[in-house]
Amino acid sequence: MHRTDGRGRSGALETAARDRGLGSPEPDSGGAEPGSGHGPQVSRVPESHVHDTFDVDGIDTKRRESLLEALLVDRDGVSAASATARNGIVGIHHDPDRSRDALRDELESYGLVVAQGDEAFASRRAAQFDAARVAVAVLFGLMVVVPYVGVLYPTRIEWLFYDPVTVAYLQSLLDSRVATHFFVNLAVLSGVAFLVACGPTIRRAVAAAKTGRATNEAAFVAGVVGVYAYSTLAAFTGFGGAVHYDIVAYAVVGATLWTRYDVDATVTDADPDVSTDSDVEPVGSAVDEGAPTTDDDGPVAMTDGGR
Repeated sequence: MHRTDGRGRSGALETAARDRGLGSPEPDSGGAEPGSGHGPQVSRVPESHVHDTFDVDGIDTKRRESLLEALLVDRDGVSAASATARNGIVGIHHDPDRSRDALRDELESYGLVVAQGDEAFASRRAAQFDAARVAVAVLFGLMVVVPYVGVLYPTRIEWLFYDPVTVAYLQSLLDSRVATHFFVNLAVLSGVAFLVACGPTIRRAVAAAKTGRATNEAAFVAGVVGVYAYSTLAAFTGFGGAVHYDIVAYAVVGATLWTRYDVDATVTDADPDVSTDSDVEPVGSAVDEGAPTTDDDGPVAMTDGGR
């Protein structure tokens, strides 16, 4: 589940907090008492209470984390709650009489999007693969571009390089049998980067082509495949053209980063209509130096959202 800008949804969360007279802790409190500057926020949890977690979209700032936690703990039957904007997880300790569906309805009433159980797992896995695709695109792209910068570009743009002897030597290497191994390496690297990093794009483009629809993704995939095929013919046949595996690498990296960060971009501007002052005490009892100090031995829940 991709992050969205939250412009239209965040109002429900902040309006609910304002209507119930709740405010978020001070930004520098770290979840502890305002002004303490250290120590996690903790809350006493009865032994009979159970814990549920939800995959939630819409808590994209630290301030909304605090507002959501305060709203949840203010409800009867909820002893502790934590929310993290970093991974979109909300954890709730609650009375067994409160069903998971009721908690889901509570979260959705604040304008948040809550994933179903299977959908949440698929969303988490998809996010992990998205991060892996970015890494593959960047690393393999660099492994393609660096040989171009060191060997091919000097022979193609000779006027940028002051040493004609070096340029002549590099050209002699490209004219020898060594060039075959050189281009095999570039072909494999750029091909793997394209297939792995742009896998979802390729699948969508193929699906669109099967239905006869023309899409930007289909045009992108067709263009990259065309450049790759042209470069392969030029590298391993007597075609005689220029080898442009670097263009494939640039296209893969650019498309992967654009897709990743354009979709996941979030708006972090706070709603000016809701005060960020601490109108109520933080949820639970704050402790110094990160250690809970209580008089009994009951369970204690850390409610700092995993920070």
